[in-house]
Amino acid sequence: MSDPYIVFGAPYLNEEEIAEVIDSLKSGWLGTGPKVRQFEQEFSLALNLNAESLVAVSSCTAALHLSLITSEIGPGDEVITSPLTFAATANAIIYTGATPVLVDIDPTAHTIDCDLIERAITSRTRAIVPIHFAGYPCDMGKILQIAQRYGLSVIEDCAHALETQMNGQQAGSFGDYGCFSFYATKAITTGEGGIVYCQDPSHARKIKTMSLQGMSLDAWQRFSSSGYKHYQVTELGFKYNMMDLQAAIGLHQLRKMQSFYERRAAIWRHYQLAFAKLPIARPTEIQPGVKHGYHLYTIQVDSERCGINRDQLIEKLHLKGIGAGVHYLPLNHHRYYQEKFGWKPDDTPVAMAVGKTTLSLPLNNGLKQTDLERVTEAVIECLAG
Repeated sequence: MSDPYIVFGAPYLNEEEIAEVIDSLKSGWLGTGPKVRQFEQEFSLALNLNAESLVAVSSCTAALHLSLITSEIGPGDEVITSPLTFAATANAIIYTGATPVLVDIDPTAHTIDCDLIERAITSRTRAIVPIHFAGYPCDMGKILQIAQRYGLSVIEDCAHALETQMNGQQAGSFGDYGCFSFYATKAITTGEGGIVYCQDPSHARKIKTMSLQGMSLDAWQRFSSSGYKHYQVTELGFKYNMMDLQAAIGLHQLRKMQSFYERRAAIWRHYQLAFAKLPIARPTEIQPGVKHGYHLYTIQVDSERCGINRDQLIEKLHLKGIGAGVHYLPLNHHRYYQEKFGWKPDDTPVAMAVGKTTLSLPLNNGLKQTDLERVTEAVIECLAG
């Protein structure tokens, strides 16, 4: 294999990020401080959101957990979500003592099937956590109508939806909370990190306090040059704060967000055109009013139509020096959840079928045109036999 391995989901970092991190190291301020505040401000401007309603945290998992707690979700409650998601979505619900309730996905968009949500609502249901999948949005209009009808909180999982919009409105700004991820494979990265947007600024203030052990003042407020200030622990909190070292990376990633988006959009369109005649299922075409986030490019490989199955294609691509991903093995296919909740794969048949056949191709901000051509040719060759 003479060509370099194309890593799935590799982050794209330049000298600007490195210099900003070095600046933080030289300043001696590594924890939550001025660069986290700056990151929150610049994020609000980039997505046209109220800065007072944003809190940067250590991960999207933390954002989800804090949003659920602030929604007063707890033991005995139920929270409806999709099975086609990362473990973090379910785990955050379980952390509160509540029970996740899985609703199957739409066979085209692979987001939660809104027509099935009401069947899953019981007297214990307290919230809905919709997942915007691969950059494509859930039908938030229908979800909000259902939530209003039953008095439910809505916490949007926007880990795939940084740039996603519906009719000009930013994903994450429809429900009570929107939770974003800056993990290494995301549209922009801080290494690890997340941010939560709250409709109610008072909820953001509560989450900010809870993200740092329930203290009334963070370290920047206590130890900066303005002089020491006493703090109070006002409630039981967590160690979920973002660090300046993380924000230092994120500041320059944010400033490249538009160029990153345009590159991923071009890659996504290239794949759509190149694979149009292959015996695979491609992502759904973008509907009017939707701004796709282009977070993942997923294809479905049916063994009867393609002659090989999804896992065999992944292995063939690997041998050609190309990494691929699986998004996702549905939640009810994992042993832990099966044993804890009695879930079975065929509880959600659409997610089961998608989970068995779907793979994600490289869609990275730094993917070179030559690498893109390699991926495209490899997929075509592997499916040709």
